[in-house]
Amino acid sequence: MSSLQKSSNPIQIERYGLESVPKTSRTTRWYEYAMIQMAVSVNAGNFLVPALAVLEGGLSFTWAVLATVFGATIAFLFVSFLSFPGARRGIPSQYAVRAFVGVKGAQYFASPVRTITSLYWFSVQTIGGTYMVVELMKRAFSISIPFLPTSLFLATVMALLALVGFDAVKKVTKYFLPLLFAGGVAMFLVYFTTSVNGNHYSSILSLKGEPNASFFFFASLAFVQYVSGVSSSSDMARYAKSPQHAFWGIFSGNTLGFTLTAILGAYTASVAGTWNPFLITSQQTESPLLLVLIFASALCSMIMINISNAYTGGYSLLNTFPCLGRIKSAILLGCAAIALSAFPAFVDEAESFISLLGSLVIPLSAIIVTDFIIIKKGSFTSNMLDTLSEKTNTLNRPGFLAILVGVLVYLQLPSNYSPGFLSFLLTGVLYLSFKWFQREKIQRL
Repeated sequence: MSSLQKSSNPIQIERYGLESVPKTSRTTRWYEYAMIQMAVSVNAGNFLVPALAVLEGGLSFTWAVLATVFGATIAFLFVSFLSFPGARRGIPSQYAVRAFVGVKGAQYFASPVRTITSLYWFSVQTIGGTYMVVELMKRAFSISIPFLPTSLFLATVMALLALVGFDAVKKVTKYFLPLLFAGGVAMFLVYFTTSVNGNHYSSILSLKGEPNASFFFFASLAFVQYVSGVSSSSDMARYAKSPQHAFWGIFSGNTLGFTLTAILGAYTASVAGTWNPFLITSQQTESPLLLVLIFASALCSMIMINISNAYTGGYSLLNTFPCLGRIKSAILLGCAAIALSAFPAFVDEAESFISLLGSLVIPLSAIIVTDFIIIKKGSFTSNMLDTLSEKTNTLNRPGFLAILVGVLVYLQLPSNYSPGFLSFLLTGVLYLSFKWFQREKIQRL
C-alpha cells in the first residue's frame, strides 16, 4: 500500500484511507490524546447512565458515580488496548478488524454496523444538542431560534470538520477544551451556591446508603455503553507517536473525562430528579457570564462528540467500499448524517434503536476484544497486516457463530438481567470454546 503525499496547504484535508499512515505523520503525544478524549467525553449523552443509576437504580450520588466509573473504566481499558493496531501499523480500526473477523466479515458486517451506529449517534447527539442550544439561546440571550434550521446547520458544520480529519480534531480540541472546562466549573459553581428543589450539596455529597443490586447493573450498563469503542479506537491512534502514547492518552482521557461527566450527571439527578446538567444549571442562575459559559460548554461538547462520530463512521464506510476513497466516504457519511439530523423521532424512539444496535454491537465487540487480547495476545504483526487484503481471509466462522448466539441472548433476556453484559461475556467464552474445538479437530487430522 502506498502512502499519499500530504498537501502543503495549512488547512489540510486528511487523505489517508485504508493505507498505513507514514511514520513521519505519527507525532501525536499522550497528553494530546488525553485532551481529545476528555473533550469528547463531556457530552449530553454520557450524562444519562450515571443519572439513571440515581433515578431508576435508587443509588445515592456517590455510589452511582462509583458504579458507572467502575464499569466504564473496564471498557476504556479494552478500548485502549484496541488502539494498538492503529498505533503500531498506522491503519484505521475497521481495516484492522479484518484480522479479527475476516475480510468479508469486516467489510459486510462489522463496518456496516459501525457505520449505522455512528450515523445514529450523530443524529441523536445533534438533535439533543439542538434542543439544548435552542433552550440556552433563549435563556442566555432571549433569542428564539427555529429547531430544524439550527439542527441542519450544526450537523453541516460538524460533518465538514470531520471531513477535514484528524488535524481538525486536534485543533478544535485546543480551542474547545478550555471552554468545556470553564463550563464545567460554571455548572459546579451554580450547584454549590444554590439549592435545587431544596436540595443542597452538603446533603448530597456523602456515602449515605448501601449499594444495592443496581450497583452492578449500572456498572455493566456503563461498560456496555463504552466497550463498543474497541471498533474505532485505532482511527485516531494511527497518528500516535508510539503505542504507549496512544494507550495511556486514550485511557487517561476517557477515564478522567467520564468521571467528571458521571459526577455532573449523578449530581443533577440527585438534586433535580432529571439528567441534563446543562439545562438545570442554566435555569438555576441569572448570571450572564455563567449562562454564556454553560451555553458554550454545551455547544462545544456536542461538536466534539459528533466530529468523532462522523470521523470514525467515514472510515467504516470506506472499509466496506474501498473504491470510494477517504474523502468521498467522508462526504457521503456526512450527507447522510445531516439528513438524519432532521428527524427528532430518533431521540423519541431512542430506547428501541439503542437496543437493536446493541444486540449487534456488543457480541461483535466481544469477538474483537477476545480475539485480539486473548487469542492474538495483543500482538498485531506485519504478517497479520499483509493478510488484510487477501481474499482467503474471508470470514471468522467460529467468531460469527458466537456472535449469533450472543445476539439471540441479548434479544431474549429481560433488561433487568443486563443482557448487554451477559451477551458480551457469553460471546467471548463461546468464541474461545469454538476456537479450542477447531484447533483440536485440526490436530487430530
